Amino acid sequence: MTDRCNGFWRAVVVLFTVCGLLLTVSQVFFWNPFGGESLLRHQFLYFVLALFLPLVFLVFPAHKGAAARVPVYDMALFGITIGVNGYFGYNAEQIVNFGWDYAGPPESVVLSFVLWALVLEALRRCAGTAVTVIALLFSVYPLFAGEIPITFLQGIPFTLDGAARMHAMGVESILGLPLQTAGTILIGFLLFGVVLQHTGGATFFYQLAQAMFGHARGGSAKVAVVSSGSMGMMSGSAVSNVLTTGPMTIPAMKRAGFRGQYAAGVEATAASGGSITPPIMGTAAFLMVSFVGVTYREVALAAVIPAVLYYLGIFAQIDAYSAKAGLRGLARAELPRVGGVLLRGWPFLLALAGLVFLLVVYRNEQQTPFIVVAALLLIAAVRPKDRLTLRGLADLLFGAGRTIAEILGIIAGVGLIVGGLSMAGVSLSLARELTFLVGGSLALILIAGAVTSFVLGMGMTVSSVYVFLAIVMAPALVELGVNPMAAHLFVIYWATVSYITPPVALASFAAAGIAGTKPMQTSLTAMRLGMVKYIIPFCFAVNPALVAQAGLAEVGIAFALAVAGVVLMAWSFEGWIVGIHRRMHWAARVVGMAAGVAMLAPERTSGLVGLAVGVLVIVATWLFSAPEAGGSGPESEPEDSGSGETVTGANTPEGADPGGGVPAGGADTERAGPPA
Repeated sequence: MTDRCNGFWRAVVVLFTVCGLLLTVSQVFFWNPFGGESLLRHQFLYFVLALFLPLVFLVFPAHKGAAARVPVYDMALFGITIGVNGYFGYNAEQIVNFGWDYAGPPESVVLSFVLWALVLEALRRCAGTAVTVIALLFSVYPLFAGEIPITFLQGIPFTLDGAARMHAMGVESILGLPLQTAGTILIGFLLFGVVLQHTGGATFFYQLAQAMFGHARGGSAKVAVVSSGSMGMMSGSAVSNVLTTGPMTIPAMKRAGFRGQYAAGVEATAASGGSITPPIMGTAAFLMVSFVGVTYREVALAAVIPAVLYYLGIFAQIDAYSAKAGLRGLARAELPRVGGVLLRGWPFLLALAGLVFLLVVYRNEQQTPFIVVAALLLIAAVRPKDRLTLRGLADLLFGAGRTIAEILGIIAGVGLIVGGLSMAGVSLSLARELTFLVGGSLALILIAGAVTSFVLGMGMTVSSVYVFLAIVMAPALVELGVNPMAAHLFVIYWATVSYITPPVALASFAAAGIAGTKPMQTSLTAMRLGMVKYIIPFCFAVNPALVAQAGLAEVGIAFALAVAGVVLMAWSFEGWIVGIHRRMHWAARVVGMAAGVAMLAPERTSGLVGLAVGVLVIVATWLFSAPEAGGSGPESEPEDSGSGETVTGANTPEGADPGGGVPAGGADTERAGPPA
């Protein structure tokens, strides 16, 4: 995909990226280097679009069979996008003062239609046809809102010209809350993630995970969880994570004795958790800042406990599986030492620590990532071993431009959804009607929200799903008593579930391609490993202490019980209790899972009852089950059968083919459809 941007066009992407970043830095730090007054907010957003949106037409081809070089029509779209957004940016003050979004000059109306079409095409290239069709339908919804026979869907009617003006020049559509958040906050964090990767962050976190967990039981899988989760914080894309770290982790797990299907499931599940893991998280978390009306620091803090429980569930299952199968870690002599890794990679730990410190103390999420990026680049420039060359800097800027252009293309497109609902005035009525339909039942609205988020997540990006449901579903959840932070995180969690759940399961399918296993069976394994992601959203929706929305003591007790509950559920899923070396009876597994869920409930009584029942399950298993030494091997696991691949045991010679192939092509940040 990037081959078409070699030479001249690659230089163009780098140049526009530099200009866009300088514009953003000037705006968030209030530099105003050219004198005069600062840019108006919507003027700044137009210029951001003028610099980044045209890059979509250079980097992402119109279709799979497009020419290897940038064709003439993409050059034309590139120039038109610059001109249209430049026109609106130049006239931004008149748009506000003279109300052009209601009655502008003829040329502004024509260019409004052009911008509408350009944004839809950019969305199609970045996120696929499905989300583009949805955005188109919602963007034209105001044209028919007055004629719809269903009462709660009726709204304020607009003419075609009026709708185009509002989409292009209003403050609730293309320039709405999603783009406002992206322009002021998200660009900096996207740049931080790219810089972290290009300066060696991915390699550092992989080596650190090896040093810390490689010697442990099932160490290769635990290394995959840590490294993929760390990579996920940087990229925010499950599929990108799999295709970046999977070629290293999946063959390593297979050489250690894990079945290919299980190894692929571990990688897919760990990678899909990156977008919900602080401190960076994914695009949707930044959009929460505007929709919930809180700082990013508060969003990241709320996401800590669910993310810890998610990865704890994966770790505990891997540990139980490894104990049952008798899998051992690597010899310490074969692994890097923690001290040496930290000594070489201290800038990356310092960067993450600095990011957290500035978010908590400095409390300016707009400026924080740029400060940390500047420090990282300075260190990379002076360190002799890992010095960033001019070629490396150009690659970094190209990667940043590509990532920012893609995300802004998606966000500007889904802004049309917000604009259509806002213009018609039906946003609140949809939430009220949804509450009425479920009869005020919190359980039904949570199930409806989970199903809706999952279904939409199969064809839309996480940020697209979130923007839509933040308008329709989240207010209904809040109206029924769910904490606002928990309601919005609930939507995000269930939107990411589609990455590992059939029939789409993009992350699972990508991992299966590397491992050479059957995609559907791999997805089922990933589902089992990611069981916490299916359960924890319901728990924190009714127990806000799990998203740090309670007193410190209450949060501590809820977290402690949740940890015990997640570990018990993990053991029950694997059918093995670590420490006493006993296989669990099927009845004990069922009771154990139920007790684990009870420990995550909001009522303290149910949590304590669940804890007591869990202890009884462990004691009963210890008394009535014969001890086993483990080592039955993954070949005996019925849930992993039928994958069709050859199991590579722990004694496989080092030079043997592990069976993991690296697929051709790359991955796109938060892409919902197949790679363009």
